[in-house]
Amino acid sequence: MTEKTQELETTETTQKLETTQETEPKVKAEKKAEKPKPQQRTEDNIIFIGAKPFMNYVTGIVMQFTAKAANKVTIKSRGKFISKAVDVAEVVRKRFLEDQDIAVKEINIDSEEFENPEGRKVNVSTMEIVLEK
Repeated sequence: MTEKTQELETTETTQKLETTQETEPKVKAEKKAEKPKPQQRTEDNIIFIGAKPFMNYVTGIVMQFTAKAANKVTIKSRGKFISKAVDVAEVVRKRFLEDQDIAVKEINIDSEEFENPEGRKVNVSTMEIVLEK
């Protein structure tokens, strides 16, 4: 290779690098513009009470009100977990968030009918407690 050929190749490589560096920030800016801002969905504010430890649910509800700044959290439960849902709601209100004035906005009770594996129809009670700031 001659000096001129090496010089041309070096110049072309430098130009390619400069071109790449110029376009990269534009591509990153375009990606940021395409990404929509996350909105708080109502499904995020629903806590289903089940067999997990009691304090897991209390912590989850407290996090909804504090970290996610939710104004309303719904606690749902079925069957034997209804009493646990009531206890969780009261502990959140009276022990953890007493300074935030959390109130029970509404309580809905219902029953669901479904068929168990044995083929019998079974009614299961359900409860929904809505806490609000």
